[in-house]
Amino acid sequence: MIVCLAANPSIDKLFEVDRLIKGDIHRPLGLVATAGGKGLNVARAAHTLGGEPTAVSLLRGHAGKWLEEQLSAEGVPGVFVWSRGENRSSLSVADRESGGLTEFYEHGSVVPSASWIELTHAATSLFPVARWLTISGSLPRGVPDEGYRDLVVEARAAGLGVAVDCEGDRLRLALEAKPDIVKVNSTEARELLGVPTARHEESLTAARKLRDLAGGDGHAALVTRGAEGVVLAAPDGTLYEGMLYVRGRYPVGSGDAFLAGLVTALDAALGWDEALCRALGAATANAEIPGAARLDPARAADLGSQAQVRIL
Repeated sequence: MIVCLAANPSIDKLFEVDRLIKGDIHRPLGLVATAGGKGLNVARAAHTLGGEPTAVSLLRGHAGKWLEEQLSAEGVPGVFVWSRGENRSSLSVADRESGGLTEFYEHGSVVPSASWIELTHAATSLFPVARWLTISGSLPRGVPDEGYRDLVVEARAAGLGVAVDCEGDRLRLALEAKPDIVKVNSTEARELLGVPTARHEESLTAARKLRDLAGGDGHAALVTRGAEGVVLAAPDGTLYEGMLYVRGRYPVGSGDAFLAGLVTALDAALGWDEALCRALGAATANAEIPGAARLDPARAADLGSQAQVRIL
């Protein structure tokens, strides 16, 4: 089992318009709504890819009921902790003319500390039958930034592999607990490390530094670079570069699909080169279909076979 923590889930909406004009009224040409937030995206993508995820999520109000119903309809197993208030919403607006994407993400309301404690208990109760824990995205307001770090400590003590994809102080503190994998994009790496990451060599340097912060030998760090692919500092210190020369119009959730592809491949005991191919295939398949984590598994496999991964 892969436990996918989704502490701050969201109803994710994607609008498509011909042209986004500031101050104007727009009537969307298309609308997709999904059970989102990074943690739920990872769980949904992993399920689609044939993995064995269980989402562990904090749900609230009418929005939480909708999220629960959507996950059930997709067949994604979940363990849910209910709290007062409402889950947040996030809106992405795709401009067909420019190919650009404008995004609006709510923070969500404050969560009682007791609800976070209950959520961590729900996650740790699954550790005896799990092999991996993924921790993705933001924490709801009211939860201390140390929350992820403490959960990494418990998961590693239980013998699970841990993959972390977050940012800022939550990431900095989580790295103190030495997760097996840290996956961030180039912007998140730059903000954490205070170093440039725009160029290929700079991203490699950032991946090395992240690997060291995560514990060095036996730990891995990946920096995703959008259309420029991904770089990896593997557990044995080997450096990899991965590319896939196919582009999609809907990149929201591609980083989450990437993590799902990576962890499901590693959970199946595949090597890092094959895991990178599968992750790139999943990320690109996600970008071809409107709505985060709504990928076609056959297309993901085909794209993964086209990915180019090399040791540097």
